[in-house]
Amino acid sequence: MIAVTILVEQRYLRTPDGSIWGPQLGYSFWRNYLSVFDCVRVVARVLDVPSVSDQWVRADGDRVSFVCIPYYVGPWEYLAKRRKVKQALLAALGRPDALIMRLDSQLAAVAYSLLRQHHRPYGVEVVTDPYDVFAPGSGHVLRPVFRLKFAWQLKQQCAGACAAAYVTRAALQERYPPSRGAFSTWYSSVELPEERFTVAPRTRFGSEGSFRIITVGSMEDFRKGQDTLLDAVARCVSSGLDVRLSIVGSGRTQRSLETRAGDLGLKLLVNFTGQLSPERVVAELDQSDLFVLASRGEGLPRSLLEAMARGLPAIGTRVGGFPEVLPASDLVRPGDVVVLANKIRDTLLNVGRMRDMSARNLTKAREYHQEVLCDRRIEFYRAVRQQTEAWLVKV
Repeated sequence: MIAVTILVEQRYLRTPDGSIWGPQLGYSFWRNYLSVFDCVRVVARVLDVPSVSDQWVRADGDRVSFVCIPYYVGPWEYLAKRRKVKQALLAALGRPDALIMRLDSQLAAVAYSLLRQHHRPYGVEVVTDPYDVFAPGSGHVLRPVFRLKFAWQLKQQCAGACAAAYVTRAALQERYPPSRGAFSTWYSSVELPEERFTVAPRTRFGSEGSFRIITVGSMEDFRKGQDTLLDAVARCVSSGLDVRLSIVGSGRTQRSLETRAGDLGLKLLVNFTGQLSPERVVAELDQSDLFVLASRGEGLPRSLLEAMARGLPAIGTRVGGFPEVLPASDLVRPGDVVVLANKIRDTLLNVGRMRDMSARNLTKAREYHQEVLCDRRIEFYRAVRQQTEAWLVKV
């Protein structure tokens, strides 16, 4: 029997009955690993709460359990709790499990320093790029230090892995290559079952000249670029464009973004929806005309592919995996408000272009259908399991 222990950056909540809940990466996601492993143990920060919103999804279940790490948010809270965090990680890594780290993660950085001492095999799933995340404009006071430190750590972690899986076809691999002898593949962690796809591309946009833009993403920091998008929408409105913006998600920066919207005169034009269930996100996408994700850093954004599967025209930035799914004509430089505003305006006022974008995006999203990516995912899991079994024989 081989279990898999997975280190993940996402934070979770635990209710009094012991169940674990998260904004995404729920039980249906962790169940994927059961195709190769006998059970799954997720190592994550977990906060005890009396109840959770109905927008959160259950994460634990049959053969999927959680190892709860002391809860912290940000580097200062981590420093205050680092001794307890390290102790909890030591206990989690003491099991004779296969090990997979979803990177970039502070927990993975701590675990990596422990793994090197025992020459233990591990796999990595690279889902984001810290060099882009902490690019200028990300808003963190220690941005330059974090950018170099975390990018260097990620490069070391990938180089030491026995197997590596990336969410991009090539972008992350070029910056964080696997070791020469390691198994390497790519697949998206985005799950797009058949019911998430719309039947046909869109042909009609706007209602009596009024357009709806939507963006979906965490507001824990400014990496998703909601601040840039607000500034760009303000420029569009000042030029006479009738546009509304829906911002889906939640996080620590939401209040400052709401203040920014008010200062820009957009209070009545911007709807902060908060965290929504997957079904309600789909409903919001279907009521919108254009999806915009002005990210400063990404791996391959889940929300973009989900929007494309609904046939939405989309605008992104030239970071991470964006260029692998959107053509250059639909991309802008991160943080460039003027260019983004012009791109939004030119797109919304060109119905023919919008129709072409819808058809192209729907076709491209089909490449990320759940069944298409399944084989590569299973190959990665098997490579990690085989290396772990060989290591256990030696020890």
